[in-house]
Amino acid sequence: MSLLNALLLGIIQGVTEFLPISSSGHLSIAQNLLGLGMEGADDVFFGVLLHLGTLGAVFAAYWPDIREMVLEFIQMIRDVAGRTAPKKIPPARRMILLIVVGTLPLFLILPIKDVVEGLYSNTFFVGGALLVTALLLYFCDHTGKGKKNVRTATMADALLVGVGQAIATCPGISRSGMTICMGCFRGFERKFAVRFAFLLSIPAVLGANILQIKDVVEAGGIDVKLLPAYILGVAAAAVSGYLSIRLVRMVADKGKFGSFAYYCCAAGSLTVILSIFRALNMLPWLK
Repeated sequence: MSLLNALLLGIIQGVTEFLPISSSGHLSIAQNLLGLGMEGADDVFFGVLLHLGTLGAVFAAYWPDIREMVLEFIQMIRDVAGRTAPKKIPPARRMILLIVVGTLPLFLILPIKDVVEGLYSNTFFVGGALLVTALLLYFCDHTGKGKKNVRTATMADALLVGVGQAIATCPGISRSGMTICMGCFRGFERKFAVRFAFLLSIPAVLGANILQIKDVVEAGGIDVKLLPAYILGVAAAAVSGYLSIRLVRMVADKGKFGSFAYYCCAAGSLTVILSIFRALNMLPWLK
């Protein structure tokens, strides 16, 4: 992989991870149609690093929330050990419980993990999934403003948002788009829907990376000669990811996801068309 490819893939990952347009879908298009990327273990490991870069962006953007939850988690352990409980559950503790419940549906994906990963190379599926994402964003744009926040959101709400996140493991279905939309459909305040969606991504990304690192080790490890490309890709993913989070926050405040819906519709349609041309060998420059 060249440094330019690493930079481009890092930017694609950072921008599409948080904008509701599907990072996995765009990386699939870049690698399977345009020939960007690496093969085998190097490709898997680079994907792990890119996700860690975007995870760093979440920590940077939501550090006050994350710090408060870590401190509250420590206090929660103390309460359990001392068999005490606060009269009123603090917001940070309630957010922890919502995130735990929202993460549970991901365990249903583990038995079919290989099947889901196999969809990554199917650009017909990716194109169709991008069209589904477009529909979600369009209907979310026409959903009334909700009022639920961390104090009033129920565990059932968190579970349904988590089901959306599990579905979004399929390439082309935007994780951020799906979770934000599900939150809005459940009556979340838009700011809270975005905040919950991004904080919910932390255990999901960490868990996925642990599984991928296992695959890397089994595939024979990594090539240290690619270290400059790794570093450049991670830095690009982190910086572009942080800027994308800020943009999504701003867009969510105004409730304007329509432009993303139109983009996903165009990207999905183009992907399906290019996939047909590739299948018919009409465009030899496609991978």
